[in-house]
Amino acid sequence: MLPDLTTGTPFALLRREGRDVVEVLTGPVRTVETLAGIPDESLALVPFRQVRERGFECVDDGTPLAVLCVDRRHEVPVDAALAALPDAPLELTGGAFDVDDETYAGIVETVLRDEIGRGEGSNFVIHRVFEADLGGDPVTAALTVFRRLLTSERGAYWTFVVHTGDRTLVGATPERHVSVDDGLVMMNPISGTLRGVPEKAAVLDFLADRKEIDELSMVLDEELKMMATVADLGGQVIGPYLKEMTHLVHTEYLLAGRGSRDVREVLRETMFAPTVVGSPIENACRVVARHERRGRGYYGAVLALVGRDAEGRQTLDAPILIRTADIDRNGRLRVPVGATLVRHSTPSGEVAETHTKAAAVLAALGLRPGPASPASTVDARLAADPEVQAALVARNTTLAPFWLEPRGATAPDPALTGRRVLIVDAEDTFTGMLLHQLRVLGLSVTLSSYDSVPEPGGFDLVVPGPGPGDPRLPDDPKMAAMRGLIRRLLDTGTPTLAVCLGHQLLCGVLGLPLRRKASPYQGMQRDISFFGRPARVGFYSTFTAVADADRVPTPFGEVELARDPSNGDVHALRGATFAGVQFHPESVLSQHGIDLLRSLLVALLPASTASPVGTLPE
Repeated sequence: MLPDLTTGTPFALLRREGRDVVEVLTGPVRTVETLAGIPDESLALVPFRQVRERGFECVDDGTPLAVLCVDRRHEVPVDAALAALPDAPLELTGGAFDVDDETYAGIVETVLRDEIGRGEGSNFVIHRVFEADLGGDPVTAALTVFRRLLTSERGAYWTFVVHTGDRTLVGATPERHVSVDDGLVMMNPISGTLRGVPEKAAVLDFLADRKEIDELSMVLDEELKMMATVADLGGQVIGPYLKEMTHLVHTEYLLAGRGSRDVREVLRETMFAPTVVGSPIENACRVVARHERRGRGYYGAVLALVGRDAEGRQTLDAPILIRTADIDRNGRLRVPVGATLVRHSTPSGEVAETHTKAAAVLAALGLRPGPASPASTVDARLAADPEVQAALVARNTTLAPFWLEPRGATAPDPALTGRRVLIVDAEDTFTGMLLHQLRVLGLSVTLSSYDSVPEPGGFDLVVPGPGPGDPRLPDDPKMAAMRGLIRRLLDTGTPTLAVCLGHQLLCGVLGLPLRRKASPYQGMQRDISFFGRPARVGFYSTFTAVADADRVPTPFGEVELARDPSNGDVHALRGATFAGVQFHPESVLSQHGIDLLRSLLVALLPASTASPVGTLPE
C-alpha cells in the first residue's frame, strides 16, 4: 500500500515504461555538489546548471542537485495505487508566460539571424515558462495530477511525482535520456511532434515531411556524438519508431552500445539532450545562456535513478525533465516549454508552438481540458500499421549503414591498420564519431582540443575537425589557432584531412574565397559529385568556399575540387599531401561516409596498399 504522503516526508512515486507497478521510494533528501557525489540507491534531481561540470556555459540560478537517498522502497500495483491516491479538485489562477509573446518572437528572430545564420549551430532550444498559482495543498494537488496522468497518459517513459520537502515535480516524460543496465548503454533521441490523435493519412504525411525527417536526423547525430564517448564502439542505431501518446505522436530512435564507465561519468558526459538544448551541444549552451538570460531550474535536465542490480552491477535510468510541472511549497506552479529553432523556423510559428506545448502539458497533467478518452481506450494501432511501418523503414534508406549495423560489419583496412592519426576538435564532438570510424578502419587515433594540440610530427595524419563559428574572422582565437595549425601542416607536408570548419579554413589558407550561404545547410542531406562519383552526404554548414574551376593553382600546388557547377560551392578538395571535405563523412546523413573516408586516407598515406583510391559503392 501507499504510505501517508502528505506528512512532508520526501518521497518519489514512479511508474516506468513497461511496468504495471508504481515504485514507492522514501528517504532523506540531501544536496551534493557534483554528479560524482550521487550515492548508489538514490534518485537525483539534476538541475540544468550541472552542465558546468562539462565546462559548458549556463546561467547559474542555484537550483540544487538534490538527492533522495532511498532507505525504503517497495512496489504497489497500479490499481492499488490509483485507489489510494487523492482525486482533489484543482484550480489554476493567474496563468501567463514569464516572457511575453512579443519578446519571445524577438529572441527567436535574433537566434535565427545571429546564431544559425552565422554558423553557430544547426538548432537551438529556447524556453519560456508558463506560471500560475495552484490552489489547495501543493502535495495533494501533485498527487492528484499524478493519479490523472496514470489514468489518462500513455506512451510515457516515466510517469512520476517527486517531493523533496521544498518542491514537488510531477510529470509524464516521453524521453529516456540515458540508461545503463548490465553494461548496455541506451539513449533515446525523440524529435518531431504531431498534435492530437491523428488519422493514418496525417501520420503518413508527417512521416514523409522533410523538415521532420531532418530534425530527427540532427538530434540522432548529436546523441551519436555522446554515445561515441560513453560506449566502447559508439552506438548502434535502432528504429525509427512511432511513439504514440494521448495528446500527440512523436518519432524516435534508440541508440545502444556497450560501455564500462561509472554510471555517474556516463551521466556527466551526456549532459544534456540536444532535443532540449541544441547542437553542437557546447556552443548551444552558450547560445541558450546568451539569449535566455536566466536559469532553467530542472528543465531540460534529468531525474537519475542510480543503483545496483542483483549481481552488484551498476544501473542508471535517467529520463529528461520535460512535460513536467514544478510546484513550490506555496503552490506556485511552473511549466517550462521550449521551441526548437532550426533554419525553417519563423518567430510567429515558434510563439504558437510554445502556446500549444504549454496547453498540451497542462492537459496531460489534467489541469486543462484534453481528449475525453482514457489512455486505455485510445486507438494505439497506428505504430503497427503496415503502411506506417513501411514509412518508418523508408526513413533509413539513405542513412549510413555504418551506424545501423553491428559494428563488426565494417572490416579494418590492412593498409591503414596501425597508422597514427591526430583529430583536432574545434568544439564539435562530431570528432568522437569520426574517431570511431577511423578506429574501425584500423587506425590508431588520438583526439585533442584545438587549444592543446600535441606536436603533429608524431602522427602519420592530422585531421583539423569541425566546429561552430565564422571561418572568415581574422582575430577569433579559435580560428587563428586552427588556421595556424593548418599552415604548419601544409608547410611541413604533413598529410592532412580537414573536415567542415577545418575544410573551410584550409580553403582560406589555399587562397579560395569563403562566403556565407544564402540558406544554411544545417542538418541537410544532399546529393553531390565526389570527384566524379555520386555521393549522398550530410552538411552542417553556413559557410562555404567557392571556385569557378575544377582545378586551381595554390601556393601548395594544384588542387582538384569537387564542387557544385551551378554556384561554385566547394564540397571537397584534394592536393598532394592534403584533402578536405565540407560535409561530415561521419554523420548518419552521409550514406557511405566511411567509404569516402577510406578513399581519401588511402591517397594521403602513401605507404598504403589498400584497394584502389576512390572505390565507392555504385
